[in-house]
Amino acid sequence: GRSAGGLLIGASINQAPDLFRAALLGVPFVDLMCTMVDSTIPLTCIEWQEWGNPNEEEYHDYMMSYCPMQNVQEGKTYPSCLITGGLHDPRVAYWEPAKFAATLRHKSTSSGPILLKTDLDA
Repeated sequence: GRSAGGLLIGASINQAPDLFRAALLGVPFVDLMCTMVDSTIPLTCIEWQEWGNPNEEEYHDYMMSYCPMQNVQEGKTYPSCLITGGLHDPRVAYWEPAKFAATLRHKSTSSGPILLKTDLDA
């Protein structure tokens, strides 16, 4: 999945990591909560109409329940992952895929690779 599709893949492997052997997350929007609470980030306020505003309690709890970054499970065996990002991507900041890869590597008991590829020209 790419961008918001990467969010779907991230949420899926968190909910049932044993159902997958591999996952491809292309410039994934996985740090949903940190991004969506910041109204200074371009497009964020516009996205509140579609996603909800996590600064409001009714949306915050729901969004937190599926946010990939917030729901990586300690001690679970995750599938092998290829996670990509772009250094200059205006929609998904490069640190989102990097942070997600680091979190998976830290918390997972998987022996499979968690790969991160960052395009320095994108």
